[in-house]
Amino acid sequence: MIELLTGAVGDIAVLGAHCDDIAIGMGATLLTLSRANPGLRVHALVLCGAGTAREAEERAALAAFCPGAQVYVTLLGLPDGRTPGYWDDVKDGLAAFRGSCEPQLVFCTHRNDAHQDHRLLAELTPTEFRDHLVLGYEILKWESDTPAPNVFHPVDTVTAEEKVRLLHKHYPSQSGRDWFDEQSFLGLSRLRGVQCRSPHAEAFVAEKTVLTFPTRGAA
Repeated sequence: MIELLTGAVGDIAVLGAHCDDIAIGMGATLLTLSRANPGLRVHALVLCGAGTAREAEERAALAAFCPGAQVYVTLLGLPDGRTPGYWDDVKDGLAAFRGSCEPQLVFCTHRNDAHQDHRLLAELTPTEFRDHLVLGYEILKWESDTPAPNVFHPVDTVTAEEKVRLLHKHYPSQSGRDWFDEQSFLGLSRLRGVQCRSPHAEAFVAEKTVLTFPTRGAA
């Protein structure tokens, strides 16, 4: 038995360093979770982008990626690419966000991400969400930092393609980047699908898990 079931999910927290990180890293998972759990509460924190044109992109994108869910978005205004120099602000922002929600699952970037903003977020998230299952998503980019994931979320082809369509619709500011295209996103999700025997998948790195076996009731 390789599959573990979470049961119904009512609240999740999703954290990103930049506008588009969450949608790129786990957009298909958001679509699936939202549709499988009507009324899901999605608490999102993004470190950079408040007060810029990208804030509108992010709010519209997260609403589209979470159909039927209640979405609460908090954006901070930290400078892109320099969050390690604002360690106290990141820590304070995470602490305030943690006080605003009680999620059953937490998603953020992973510790071995080569981008300094992503890496800092991954390092600090478990210091605030200490008793939660924290899953680190991957972001395909120029750096050769693709992780060896240990948690896979199978995704059908329709959902994988919907994710790509929504990314291009809601993040026009990124369309000029050479990696921001259908081939990149579908190529990675197809690779992760192969690794879990599914058409497509999104993959994560688990920070820590506690395994509990249910007791069988008396006959």
